[in-house]
Amino acid sequence: MTEQEQGGRDRLAAHERLSTGALARWTRSCAEHPWRVILAWVAIIVALVALVATIGGSLRDEFSIPGSDTQRATDLIEAEFSSEQGSGLNLVFAAPEGERLDTPERKAAIEAAIARLQGPEFRGSEERAGIASVGDPFADGTISDDGRIGYTEAKFDRVIYDRDREAVLAVQEAVRETVEPAGIVAEFNGEAEFPPIEQGIQEILGLLAALVVLLVVFRTFTAAAIPIGLALVAVGSAFLLLFIWAGFTDINTVTPLLVSMIGIGVGIDYSLFIVTRFRQLLHEGLSPADAAAEAGASAGRAVLFAGLTVAISVSGLALFGLDFVTKLGFGASLGVLTTVLIANSLLLAVLAKLGHKVDRLKIPFLRPIDDAEEARERTLIAGWGRFVTAHHRPIFVILLLFGLVLSATSALVRLGASDQGTQPTEQTARRAYDLLAEGFGPGFNGPIPIVVDINGDADAPQRIYDGVRALPDVASVAEPNTNDAGTVAIVFVTPDSAPQDEATEELVHRLRDDVIPAALEGGDAVAYVSGLNAAFIDIGDRIYERLPLFLLYIIGVTSIVLAMAFRSIVVSLTAAVTTIMSAFVGFGVLTLVIQEGYLLGLTGLDRTGPIETFVPPIAFAIMFGLSMDYMVFLTSRIREEHVHGLNTREAVEHGIAAIGRVVVAAALIMGTVFAAFVLTPDRVSKEFGLLLAVAILTDALVVKMTLIPAFFTWLGEKTWYIPRWLDRALPNITIEPPHDGESPQREGGTAVEPEPSATEA
Repeated sequence: MTEQEQGGRDRLAAHERLSTGALARWTRSCAEHPWRVILAWVAIIVALVALVATIGGSLRDEFSIPGSDTQRATDLIEAEFSSEQGSGLNLVFAAPEGERLDTPERKAAIEAAIARLQGPEFRGSEERAGIASVGDPFADGTISDDGRIGYTEAKFDRVIYDRDREAVLAVQEAVRETVEPAGIVAEFNGEAEFPPIEQGIQEILGLLAALVVLLVVFRTFTAAAIPIGLALVAVGSAFLLLFIWAGFTDINTVTPLLVSMIGIGVGIDYSLFIVTRFRQLLHEGLSPADAAAEAGASAGRAVLFAGLTVAISVSGLALFGLDFVTKLGFGASLGVLTTVLIANSLLLAVLAKLGHKVDRLKIPFLRPIDDAEEARERTLIAGWGRFVTAHHRPIFVILLLFGLVLSATSALVRLGASDQGTQPTEQTARRAYDLLAEGFGPGFNGPIPIVVDINGDADAPQRIYDGVRALPDVASVAEPNTNDAGTVAIVFVTPDSAPQDEATEELVHRLRDDVIPAALEGGDAVAYVSGLNAAFIDIGDRIYERLPLFLLYIIGVTSIVLAMAFRSIVVSLTAAVTTIMSAFVGFGVLTLVIQEGYLLGLTGLDRTGPIETFVPPIAFAIMFGLSMDYMVFLTSRIREEHVHGLNTREAVEHGIAAIGRVVVAAALIMGTVFAAFVLTPDRVSKEFGLLLAVAILTDALVVKMTLIPAFFTWLGEKTWYIPRWLDRALPNITIEPPHDGESPQREGGTAVEPEPSATEA
């Protein structure tokens, strides 16, 4: 060890003592044996790749709602109509405006396309999905009144999943190349047409935006590249775990997008804090190994705590009793899990190995940042902190009112199911939707099936049919379709309104509450209303029913954990309440844009619709966990300054000056990464991206950096209040690492550390 390194270590030991404890021993082991850690992670990733190749599965959308009418109907259909288990693909044909499909040339072209699909070219096998049957729009009479638009259904011999996408595309290509020479446009929708969610462009844009912020923060290419690299490794590992998990259970197709969205944002943010702390310690004279170990023991401890809050929030989704919601949440958190593990092992090894090379490749024309305390007090962020504390009362009142008003717009939200008419026009399903709506009415795209378990009451389906025909909002009703055994029948109802319209939702309620009970009164038959609208109504009912328990769990548990960490009931409750407000601000903006249509064009959509029922609880769980990161990193520094003698106002000012720059950078990175996902064609992905971007940026920049500091300044020393009985009851667990010869002391209900901690990241 050189004299400079020894001097740096002596200065650190004299100032704050080296960290001790299990985590400190682990981080020192990683820092002192970097090649062991690097090779271990290489072996882990190789093993994960091998597991994906052997037991990994593919993704599929499965929406089970145990105990609901929709689920009972689905179970009956699967059990009694087993011959129709294959997915259907609607073939929609359209002649030019003002012309007809039934001209000899066009009719021959459509019949040729149907014959081609029935031929050996599209016969199924064990490896490839094939066509089981194809209808004929002319024979079936499925031609619009003006003769311009027609449709038929091609039935596959199996349920179509993402692995069968090439077979679906081959069918579409064959139909198009057969009918287009006759001037016919062919579009496709139905169960088999679900384009995979595109990934790549939005991730690249998010990474590029993050790189710009990191270059401004670190002023060197090497330091800026480290968080990007860690995020990529973490996301890659999370994807491997996801597909291994998919080998044992059904995983929704939107899950990979959430994995990359959350994983990239969290991966960059968490490593940003650790790398910042490492460089500070390195510049103070520590050796690379000591600096990496100490950064892991301090900033890494806060990363572990932040990851714990995400785990608590996501685990609360299991309380809804909806399997796909729980899996979406846990799938999204895989990126957080891998980031926490890699940040506290592989990242420390890489930093120890790099050492002073982390400052190489400096950005020209940008002077290096001076991390000295005097220099930090002259920064723009420090000035902002002083401005907030000097005007804390008006700032707090104005921001609180603004937040409450914007949050109130979330009351306008209508949860439900958006239909394919809200998807971008680049998708064939959207174009097919528009053609069918034009030719056969808006309700044609969302028929409502009523599944009747006859139970010996043979006239029950007909009575339901007669009752539905009398309703004013029904375009048509199909005659009951009974299975071969005569035990189950389906009555298809076509509403006047589009699937996503509120009138369609009201029709579902009328069928369930009025028509079906009246038709089945006095008999043993049972009927269930199914379909997309009914499913999302059932999902919404379950979510509203369990929402209080969900909120009580994640807010209660997180508040207790924060109270243990900060020894203040005021801090923990403030964090919970303000995070809820930030979430509702995000919901409000999402409602105004996606549902009400304000600035809708910026999202790439051209039609409004309801918010998917499952988006709010999943987004809230993720956002609640992530927002606690900023609370932990900022408040821990403020608390540290207060514990060491500063009054609350001074502690707020010094805390913002010390860590505010990194908190702002982390928020901008995560918000930008989320916002980039608005560019995806998928509507649900846009909703998640917009909601999380607005909520995170609001929470970090407005709430954590402004509203809460103003509130703490207003409260003064009451900020650190905790009842003595609660202080004695809670375990003495703090975010700050223990140090040699040091044990926290309690004074007036507050845990006091006599020496500075190392959470400066």
